[in-house]
Amino acid sequence: MAFRVFLLAAAFLAVSCFHATASDPSPLQDFCVVDKMSTVRVNGFPCKEANDVVAEDFFFSGLHMAGNTTNKQGSAVTPVNVAQIAGLNTLGISLARIDYAPYGLNPPHTHPRGTEILTVLEGSLYVGFVTSNPDNKLLTKVLNKGDVFVFPEGLIHFQFNYGTKNAVAVAALSSQNPGVITVANAVFGSKPSIEDDILAKAFQVDKMTVDRIQAQF
Repeated sequence: MAFRVFLLAAAFLAVSCFHATASDPSPLQDFCVVDKMSTVRVNGFPCKEANDVVAEDFFFSGLHMAGNTTNKQGSAVTPVNVAQIAGLNTLGISLARIDYAPYGLNPPHTHPRGTEILTVLEGSLYVGFVTSNPDNKLLTKVLNKGDVFVFPEGLIHFQFNYGTKNAVAVAALSSQNPGVITVANAVFGSKPSIEDDILAKAFQVDKMTVDRIQAQF
């Protein structure tokens, strides 16, 4: 009897740990291609009929094309997630191409639903992430062509092209829809705006400084 209770407890712990660590639910069938016509709302997307699935549901073309980096940050992200490939639904994976102009920055951001593994294809990047409270430890590394770096799920991270040539990287993420929250945009560019008093106290600056920063977003 005691052994049976132990087995049940072990099984429950295993299931609990799986759900605690998985970014996306595991698929229960070969695939679940997004039914874009469905009005049903679920955690993910509803499946279309298997007989209606075609090869194009698993296909994307365009990662050979450089993104437009003529913006304030000097970087461009080309995502390939479930919004671009309907067949990624329930498969728990996606990727992105990131282009960096000289001194271009992919600014501090976080993916709330996915771990990222980044590979540099061209150029060099200064990358890093910050651990959670209370330590807030900054871990950084200079990456060159062929180097790989991991950004754990949910942690704030960045990439900066400190060189005088363009840089290119490809990132794989452990979610069909990892999401992205750019810190500065979220804090200073929210709609409606976070009140000046709150931001001034949080960042220990005066309201005029807050107003100046918010005007950039």
